[in-house]
Amino acid sequence: MNETVLVEFYSRVCRLTLNRPTVLNALNHEVFSQLLAAIESIAAKGDDVGCVILSGSGKAFSSGHDLNDISSGEEAQHADFEASVLEALASLPLPVIAQVHGYCFTGALELALAADLIFVDCDTKLADTHSKWGLSPIWGMTQRLPRRIGAARAKDMMFSSRLVPADEALQIGLVDRVCPVISLADETAEYARKLAENSAHSHQICKSIIEATDGFRIYDGLNYEYKNSPGTCSDMAERLAVFQEKAAAKKATR
Repeated sequence: MNETVLVEFYSRVCRLTLNRPTVLNALNHEVFSQLLAAIESIAAKGDDVGCVILSGSGKAFSSGHDLNDISSGEEAQHADFEASVLEALASLPLPVIAQVHGYCFTGALELALAADLIFVDCDTKLADTHSKWGLSPIWGMTQRLPRRIGAARAKDMMFSSRLVPADEALQIGLVDRVCPVISLADETAEYARKLAENSAHSHQICKSIIEATDGFRIYDGLNYEYKNSPGTCSDMAERLAVFQEKAAAKKATR
């Protein structure tokens, strides 16, 4: 079986790489099957993984859903499964960063939007081209895109199918960081390593509360936090002890 998703673990970071470079990492059922297996392996490792990076090999992150799948009717057969894979990615209790370069169109944008953060290089183009092909979203575009950039801007992207360059994407909040082409991978990896050094339990709690209260009124959201946030996490004592030990050692050398 061809590896359409490569999995690499290092320094409490897991990198998932879409690996169909000859077709610009177009998304098909096999990609989603292997992506789900990778997500499940990450979840099984628990706190051993502190951050996930989702990237693409070759010239682009992904050109989107494989049009051969759509024209053959494969999309209709697997749509619910593929949507559930995106939900599994979004539901991982740890930070997920989409490292996007080149192209990120339609289904690929839906995939990136399932991540917590999106980093791109300055040459990246993003688009929702459903209307160009006479399609409608089935992987979350109508829900995640407006929450990212607002309803009017989401409608603009959906209705026009236009390409959004990296600088505009940053301005409207579609992406979170724009990096030079040459340093995107390194900057993303360094950021991920820093996240992984922080408390996995804190990340889990913050992410779960943000997701649970999305759309709440501020009063209801505050009440939810007060009732569901423990305040101190299971690794707090250990982290404080390490800090105090280092501070004492530094003081002793003065």
